[in-house]
Amino acid sequence: MTGRPGGLRRQQGAVAVTVALCLLFLLGFMGLALDFGRLFVVRGELQTAVDSCALAAVRELDGQGDALVRASSAGRAVGNANAVNFQSASWAGRGQLVDADVQFLDRDLMQTAQPAQALYARCRHDHAAAGAWLLPALQAFWGNASPAVSMRLSAQATATRLSAQTACPLPIALRPVAGSSAPHYGLSAGQWVAVVGAKGLAPGGQIGWANLDGSNNAAQTERELLGYCGVRIGDRLGTPGAQASVTDVWNLRFGLHKNNPPAEAVGLLDATGYAYTAKNWPSQRNALRGAKPAGAHASAANYLTKSVAQASCADTSTSVSLCESITGLKLSGAYKSLVPPGPAYGGASRIVVVPVVNDAARVIDYACMLMLQPMSTPMIDVQLEYIGNAGDSASPCFTVGLPGGSAGPRVATLVR
Repeated sequence: MTGRPGGLRRQQGAVAVTVALCLLFLLGFMGLALDFGRLFVVRGELQTAVDSCALAAVRELDGQGDALVRASSAGRAVGNANAVNFQSASWAGRGQLVDADVQFLDRDLMQTAQPAQALYARCRHDHAAAGAWLLPALQAFWGNASPAVSMRLSAQATATRLSAQTACPLPIALRPVAGSSAPHYGLSAGQWVAVVGAKGLAPGGQIGWANLDGSNNAAQTERELLGYCGVRIGDRLGTPGAQASVTDVWNLRFGLHKNNPPAEAVGLLDATGYAYTAKNWPSQRNALRGAKPAGAHASAANYLTKSVAQASCADTSTSVSLCESITGLKLSGAYKSLVPPGPAYGGASRIVVVPVVNDAARVIDYACMLMLQPMSTPMIDVQLEYIGNAGDSASPCFTVGLPGGSAGPRVATLVR
């Protein structure tokens, strides 16, 4: 009888040791669960970042000499805008995307440094920020002199551009030159094409107002100038008579407005408001990237150059009247305010998608064009420059939406 309590005490001690060991194993499994859960979360954030990088980079692959520089810059900037390592804006200080993380591939998926051959953009990054929480404590408990645990993560994404099912064009329509066919419909790159103010389908080789939703309501044209997506090949467009208010939205892309620009116009302002007319660009061709023609105004340079400079209309700071004297446009009767040059100008909203229609006003294709001039009224003709077919792999025009269309502007799409 006297030995029993001591035996119980010895058994109780054994149970305590067993429970402690079990808790240690449970702690280990909990550490694995938490640490690998953390790994899974950070891996997802990193994948989102490289996906965004690839999609942004591939939009810049237009075959021009500086395409890879622009693509690397865009991919890096957009990718790094994503928060990684439990939403850390700095990626926990462990390094973000750099130019070397953005690569370009040709049609055979071989790496290339030639802008004309680059059809794919690939972003990949190794990240060492996924440190463990509980496993280091267990390592220290077992006497490991170096308890820190580091897990390296790697993610990559590859994107290209494919024809979209739907497009987001301007509410205007291009009629092909009589007897012409795809892909250029009788036009040549650099050619200036008139937007005629009259109601109805424009003559062959010109552009007229066209409601994308098929209606003939002039007020709808203004709404669609602010942004309208969902146009498909085969859609029938309306033929409205454009009302005066469409000029307000059109001119916002050039930095011109009557009073304060409407809130919905945020993001419409182009990288430059510099306007091109027969007066300041006498050749009336190749304003997008061409050489300055003979007889051009001293302020003149092509659109890409002016975009880098973030120049206002005719490089006149905020003077609408001086812009008029340089370009020959008549604007100041209504448009007294001009956005000053500088960082307010951004994007490429003057490079636009334009539907190509047949005689029945049905969409058969899309052109990529540059808006050249602001307008004083919708009844006067303004001009756009033909860049090329919007479905060309080198086209600067792109759209949003799902890939899988048969023609038209391309959408950036992840393929791997």
